[in-house]
Amino acid sequence: MQITHVEAIPVRIKRDEAYLGALPPEADREAYFLRPPYRALYSAYFETAFVKISTEDGVVGWGEALAPVAPEVVQQIIEQLLAPALIGRSPLDVNVLWNVMYDLMRERGYYGGFMLDAISACDIALWDLCGKMLGQPVYQLLGGAFRERVPCYVSGLPRPTAAGRVELAQTYTAQGFDAFKLAAGHGVRADAKSVGALRDALGDETTLLLDAHWVYALDEAVQLGHALTDLGAGFFEAPINPEDVESHAQLAAAVAVPIAHGETERTRYQFRPWLMQKAADILQPDVGRAGISEVFKIAIMAEAFNVKMAPHLSVGLGICIAATIQVAAAIPNLYLLEYQPPVFDIANALLESPLVCRDGCYEIPYGAGLGVALDEDRLRHLQA
Repeated sequence: MQITHVEAIPVRIKRDEAYLGALPPEADREAYFLRPPYRALYSAYFETAFVKISTEDGVVGWGEALAPVAPEVVQQIIEQLLAPALIGRSPLDVNVLWNVMYDLMRERGYYGGFMLDAISACDIALWDLCGKMLGQPVYQLLGGAFRERVPCYVSGLPRPTAAGRVELAQTYTAQGFDAFKLAAGHGVRADAKSVGALRDALGDETTLLLDAHWVYALDEAVQLGHALTDLGAGFFEAPINPEDVESHAQLAAAVAVPIAHGETERTRYQFRPWLMQKAADILQPDVGRAGISEVFKIAIMAEAFNVKMAPHLSVGLGICIAATIQVAAAIPNLYLLEYQPPVFDIANALLESPLVCRDGCYEIPYGAGLGVALDEDRLRHLQA
């Protein structure tokens, strides 16, 4: 059964609130904007890029890249560079095809970024196709499920005050959730105080995590790391610039709180120095940036170093979420998976049958492939 057609579909969905809270009133809603103290560009929309890969027998696989800005770039890479390499090939050669796609621009230095995001979308679609062709869920093709449900943490708590964040967290504890991550990076004292307010309100049994968005220098990160240790935090995510492996290694050696890293990396090659230098205790690759194939390989490599996995799950929609759940079910060294309620609701609006997250866990989709089906008519209506 050969691949006959590859189509990339960029999508933009209007939003009012997401991971970091309400949009700034001064933001130009037709453009990208900055949200200090963070340095990355953000969009006034949920932006993503889907890929539809079809075979000669009419079987369709869906993939999705994590493309929070400029999804048209992913579209162009898929349709101009990757599609010609996939058409005429068997989807069952998924591992071979990952290497074929990666090698297309490898000698030109495209080891990450948009190129790997595009490869990841195609990789997810190929796994979806394989599962549908063989009548098995992806986790089964990866060797089986280590767990019946995938434990998760509520990510973000997008409220401007400590009291507001506590109140929001308590609405989730009433629903059976007991792990939370704060978006931080507002200064050592402010971040420690934010985590402390949650600890005081939610008690010692709640898992608390902190995402610093790479804003700290090493000395500041050490100070905050000690404070988080005292507060019993589960991990300290993205504390220092992502290129600085050595400083992360020094930080990991200096503090007891686990250091988490990985949403910026795409391949096992990029994660290898983090393991070799003991610079991270928990790895966080994103399936929408690394694909099913690479995240699974990264997890197996991390297991050899006794390092756990907490896959990043940002603003990717239904296909990204389903693919991540499938991988999370199939790896032995899972810590927790990310859950963003506002994103989850929008993701489900594009699916024929919704994904389920309740009582602190994702339900695993048990259908063939990724176990979900996109509402293609609605998707086309939102096409950018």
